[in-house]
Amino acid sequence: MTTRTAAERREEARAAYDAYLLECPARQLLDRISDKWVSLLLNALAGGPRRYSDLSRTVAGVSQKMLTQTLRTLERDGLVSRSVTPSVPVRVDYELTPLGRSLLPVMRAIKQWAETNIEQVIAARETYDAR
Repeated sequence: MTTRTAAERREEARAAYDAYLLECPARQLLDRISDKWVSLLLNALAGGPRRYSDLSRTVAGVSQKMLTQTLRTLERDGLVSRSVTPSVPVRVDYELTPLGRSLLPVMRAIKQWAETNIEQVIAARETYDAR
């Protein structure tokens, strides 16, 4: 039996992740980051720390419940950090972590792709629905 180093064991575990498998944790992460509110909030935080109320105004249509829930899950996943400044009223800021910033180019590209191609998608939907 061969002895493996800790780095080799970590690399084997990393290679074992396969999002096509039901029990793979990467699938849960893909589910999380594919949420529309996650995408919009990560893009909204691209410019730096933002207050809760500012995020609420920026991301039109998000309910208070969904905004709070999404920010909490992003914080739990290590993509967003929350800082509280004791004042009257209390100031709460949200900011992308280094891990969250590493995801930003992908999220920006998806947002830009959607904005650029929506007219073609609408035309394809209309063609499909007319059949």
